[in-house]
Amino acid sequence: MQASTIRVLIVDDDVATRVGLRAIMNAEPDIDVVGESGSAEDAYGLVRTVRPDVVLMDVQLPGADGITATERIASGPAGRRPRVIVLTTFELDDYVFRSLRAGASGFLLKRARAEDLTEAVRAVASGDTLPAPVFTRRLIERFAAFSPERTAAVNTLTDRESEVLVLIAAGRSNQEIAADLSISLETVKTHVKHVFTKLDARDRAQAVIAAYESGLVVPSP
Repeated sequence: MQASTIRVLIVDDDVATRVGLRAIMNAEPDIDVVGESGSAEDAYGLVRTVRPDVVLMDVQLPGADGITATERIASGPAGRRPRVIVLTTFELDDYVFRSLRAGASGFLLKRARAEDLTEAVRAVASGDTLPAPVFTRRLIERFAAFSPERTAAVNTLTDRESEVLVLIAAGRSNQEIAADLSISLETVKTHVKHVFTKLDARDRAQAVIAAYESGLVVPSP
């Protein structure tokens, strides 16, 4: 197995779904399914033992739900926290939005094409782009509520950092932001890091929520 292989843990109580996801992931040379679980409780132990890079998390699980599981996994020890992609049947769902707020890095519909699933895993693992940006933006536009705390945090950004955050919310990758702003990729990465730090955002999904809840980005008419 190559060092660059993305290690994936699948958490879903439906066996057929797990089998299908495993087949899709293991068909890719750079992705390896290192564990499967039918419940959040089992998943916690697997996260510690198999050390996945990405967790594919069913939003509705028996026992502890997907929100609780996502929050616990995302708040684990620094350096050992995998990123979580929530899998759902419904595109616009408050449950999914709360999962993103709890720390999920993105979400996908269970009926998504195989290539969309694998590309989302790569995007989340790299952290350089937002998976399914159109769906994610639509979800956040529907459920995000104005937050004075978010506004105060966003107000600490420099003008350039605010520009970068707006482009992140638009679903632009680091390379696309570099081209849009005519700056180097390394400079973009520095700005993104500063944005995350100032907003106390773990990744792009939380930064996008902050952009909407602060009013920096407004829903499409």
